[in-house]
Amino acid sequence: MMGRALVGGLTAMVMLSGGALADEPAKARTVFVDGAGGNPGMAELTQAGNGVLIELDLTGLPPAQWVAFHVHEHGSCDPATGHDSAGGHFNPGGHEHGYLAATGPHAGDMPNQFVSAEGALKAQVYLPGVTLAAGDTGITGRALMIHAKADDYKTQPSGDAGKRLACGVIE
Repeated sequence: MMGRALVGGLTAMVMLSGGALADEPAKARTVFVDGAGGNPGMAELTQAGNGVLIELDLTGLPPAQWVAFHVHEHGSCDPATGHDSAGGHFNPGGHEHGYLAATGPHAGDMPNQFVSAEGALKAQVYLPGVTLAAGDTGITGRALMIHAKADDYKTQPSGDAGKRLACGVIE
């Protein structure tokens, strides 16, 4: 009898822990590719309320400067094209680019990030209004992009952010 109670109790605990796992937020990951086809780092993405939390960890970037960070519309990071294969910024609402634009920003516009003197970028960025789920505001299958210069938050269509240094498909 005691054996059945123990097995029943373990089954209930397994069922409860299984339910807790179902409540875990959606997650995605990005492995970046640089212009030479190398791997400068990665990002982990977590659904968080009405947006996505992105944790960056990259190296080999231009040291001691601000760089632009965006979501681009296509999940293609071909170094042979300078990552032009990723298309423009993710913009399902048809807004202007940038925080300083009258009808901006794009859904994929994010704040500039500062690269350390060693060329490393470690940051956590929250991007509101997007999701890791399918749909008009879904970013899974699109690309994260690090540019060579800071975004000026107003120049159309991409903030005069310069060359595309590192690109990664959100999977």
